[in-house]
Amino acid sequence: MATMESLIGLVNRIQRACTVLGDHGGGGAALPTLWEALPSVAVVGGQSSGKSSVLESIVGRDFLPRGSGIVTRRPLVLQLHKTESGIQEYAEFLHLPKRRFTDFSMVRNEIQDETDRLTGKSKQISPIPIHLSIFSPNVVNLTLIDLPGLTKVAVEGQPESIVHDIETMVRSYVEKPNCIILAITPANQDIATSDSIKLAREVDPSGERTFGVLTKLDLMDKGTNAIEVLEGRSYRLQHPWVGIVNRSQADINKNVDMIFARRKEREFFATSAEYGHLASKMGSEYLAKLLSKHLESVIRARLPDITSLINKTIDELEAELNHLGRSVAADAGAQLYTILELCRAFDRIFKEHLEGGRPGGARIYGVFDNQLPAALRKLPFDRHLSLQNVRKVVSESDGYQPHLVAPEQGYRRLIDGALSYFRGPAEASVDAVHYILKELVRKSIGQTQELKRFPSLQAEIQAAAGEALERFREDGKKTTLRLVDMESSFLTVDFFRRLPQEAEKGGNQAANSADRYTEGHYRRIGSNVFSYVGMISETLRNTIPKAVVHCQVREAKRSLLDHFYTQLGKMEANRLAQLLDEDPALMERRQQCTRRLELYKSARDEIDSVSWSR
Repeated sequence: MATMESLIGLVNRIQRACTVLGDHGGGGAALPTLWEALPSVAVVGGQSSGKSSVLESIVGRDFLPRGSGIVTRRPLVLQLHKTESGIQEYAEFLHLPKRRFTDFSMVRNEIQDETDRLTGKSKQISPIPIHLSIFSPNVVNLTLIDLPGLTKVAVEGQPESIVHDIETMVRSYVEKPNCIILAITPANQDIATSDSIKLAREVDPSGERTFGVLTKLDLMDKGTNAIEVLEGRSYRLQHPWVGIVNRSQADINKNVDMIFARRKEREFFATSAEYGHLASKMGSEYLAKLLSKHLESVIRARLPDITSLINKTIDELEAELNHLGRSVAADAGAQLYTILELCRAFDRIFKEHLEGGRPGGARIYGVFDNQLPAALRKLPFDRHLSLQNVRKVVSESDGYQPHLVAPEQGYRRLIDGALSYFRGPAEASVDAVHYILKELVRKSIGQTQELKRFPSLQAEIQAAAGEALERFREDGKKTTLRLVDMESSFLTVDFFRRLPQEAEKGGNQAANSADRYTEGHYRRIGSNVFSYVGMISETLRNTIPKAVVHCQVREAKRSLLDHFYTQLGKMEANRLAQLLDEDPALMERRQQCTRRLELYKSARDEIDSVSWSR
């Protein structure tokens, strides 16, 4: 059978681990955490209701700041851990994890200083909690949350919204279904005006989560008592009311220790005519035991839900770790293997872009189907083959000798000049495909999930791919320009052999000879050259894409990273490690996930062990 101490101690250990890892609620956190799923006790009351005295009585130490007005200006998450007898008491703050406080007056000072660090030395409040753990053989395992005291009016130095702000902050804790409400009310105040009871009734109308505590019983006017409240006749709760006798201000001023104060409290109830019959169920020691017993029953009832949340969170964390990737091995061989695997993953996605599995490859076809034909249509052949230019070129081609049969040199010069215009569209096609391939490399790197961890390797792959694409572009330019030059180097003879026959179709040889230096003659030359150039244009429209695909696209698919692979094989171990140097934010995220996963698995194992012992 699992003991109450083991169950509550388990919850405390889990909550403490959650706190250390930052996996805790901040009073209104958007997402539920394991910390919030575990039961805790929120101490709620009006200003000067005796909240601090109740907490100190439960702890058995004088450690909280005191004063008039609003003293608690930030939530204080107080985790009590029962230790073995004889071990010295000490306290630890989450924001000072390596420092142990054995002087509890220093704990009070640190609470005050940490509050001031965030809010300044004003009367402002903050919802960001201070986390404090106390380890002592004189406490019971509990998690208590001390909240700012409820107030009705803003005093000097406080914003007008302070009343609403405090209530909103307190609500963010007590409205959670796993929060046990410790509603503090001074006995010398009418219970009907109790701020804590009013708020508890709103968030817990059934009263299942509310414990009522009456403080300052010794300060009631003579002739009056709180029996009707304590016996549940004045205001009934599902759980019994508990009366507390706080230390007097004189005792506080005299530094009366809590052990003596607890003894005086027991004597007050034992010797009281009004409360003597309730003495066994009154006092701070009884309150701590009552809360522990209730916590134990709540924990037992919630264990299945807590286990379900833990298992769900473990699945989510493992999925996230798989997405982030596991830690990289330190061995050089394993690092090289990892880099090659990452490169192959990138290469696979890059090929999917080219081959149709992902968008992007169609843009290359667009260069051949739209951009190249449009560029060819825009070439200035009309200007080059204008009557004036044809006459000029033909006339200058033979020097002082007039041509005898046909202006062959004029034809050749006109054709060479026209074909030179094809160099521009050829180079433009190569460049256009080059930039598309570069963009696809960039996209593929961004879409390779495994690479996201390694910005250095991403940059190296992009640089290596860029260098390879530059080589492919140079080869593409050489090949496509060679195609253009080939057309200039050898003219299609059959095309021109038909021209004299077409000229003789008119049947008048003398007339044709006489027409050689007329405007009509030059127009025919321009027309003939234009027809030939048109034929070449159709040829290049088909061959330029073939050359570009062969030299650039095909090579990008086949050997984009071949040179990089060769370099990898020559790299030293430290250089390989540099390539696998992860983004610090990603490393931190993985470490957080790993720590949280270990926490949740440990919590699951502990809960399972406690469950089996029940």
